[in-house]
Amino acid sequence: MSTGKPYSALGGAFEILNDDCGYEEWSQYLIKKLKSLDAGRTGLDMGCGNGYFTRALNRAGYSVTGMDISEEMLSAAVELSRREGVRAEFLYGDITKLKLNFKPDFIVAVNDCVNYIPQDKLSTSFSKVFKSLKKGGLFIFDISSEQKLRSDVGNNLFADDGEEITCLWFNTLRGDRVDMDITVFTRGADGKYTRADERQTQYIYSESSVISALEEVGFAVETEGHLGGKKDKRINFICRKL
Repeated sequence: MSTGKPYSALGGAFEILNDDCGYEEWSQYLIKKLKSLDAGRTGLDMGCGNGYFTRALNRAGYSVTGMDISEEMLSAAVELSRREGVRAEFLYGDITKLKLNFKPDFIVAVNDCVNYIPQDKLSTSFSKVFKSLKKGGLFIFDISSEQKLRSDVGNNLFADDGEEITCLWFNTLRGDRVDMDITVFTRGADGKYTRADERQTQYIYSESSVISALEEVGFAVETEGHLGGKKDKRINFICRKL
């Protein structure tokens, strides 16, 4: 079995398979948070995936560029934006090597982007985000909590069986990370299914370790739970460049 790079198999259908995450409510939370913090109008959606939040932010009047490390994700993002009539730019890029030709007012990284950063690259990634932002700029992102990754995700199997796409997700907890072996079956026009495999790894971070890494590079940090609620499953970080 040949295993592809992360989101090579899943990338084109990620938004469909992840449609139970509450995209609409999540995007409205993000828009309200940016507005309440007077974030400015120009942003970067880091780890944009298929571009849902990029499109939502642009429709809300912001000028937001999407960026992702998966070419398959970006191809779907471009197509979905075209279909919905949203004018948005999408760039290939990696948060661990972030280099922009503009200074955004804010950077968002939604739905576990930071959990994909290895521990030895976390501080460097935060430093690159800090340097990329305008003075006073915001960095808003979330992580899946230790509890979620260790108890709910690690050593568990998940399946999503749709009419056109079936996804099997085998997870193994290995110390401070979860390895995810994913198989996707996609139905073609002839009714036959094509199989693709990939491996993803999410790294487990405590709230305190992430705060320390952010403060070390110069961010002022506040945290709250998902959509402003409890922190048991997901923790949001609201960071400002001083």
